[in-house]
Amino acid sequence: MTDSFITHKNQLRGLEKAKRIGVDAYETELNEKVQMLEELLKNYDDGRRKSFYCAAANLLELQDIQAVMEQLADEVKTETPLKEKAVAAVRLYEKMAEQRGVSLKLRKKADNLVKPKVRA
Repeated sequence: MTDSFITHKNQLRGLEKAKRIGVDAYETELNEKVQMLEELLKNYDDGRRKSFYCAAANLLELQDIQAVMEQLADEVKTETPLKEKAVAAVRLYEKMAEQRGVSLKLRKKADNLVKPKVRA
């Protein structure tokens, strides 16, 4: 079994946006999101946040991600311990997600869950 860090929640919305703004512009936007995700993983991941950051990059709009990254740059100093950086990043992304009515929790497929044994 492999992990998927991409949520399928926004697939249709992504296709509609690509049609609306054009594939090239949409690809540019996605590439900017990837760059910010790479920065998060490099500088704010304490080993426990990969799924969360991937969900945030996938579910939030580019301008929201940019705003959070700017807040992080303002609030968190380079010498801040990694665990504190991660806590700050999660707090700011959760706040943005809440403002947008977005849940950043990944839902697991029901067939991946352990099913209780039924006694006959």
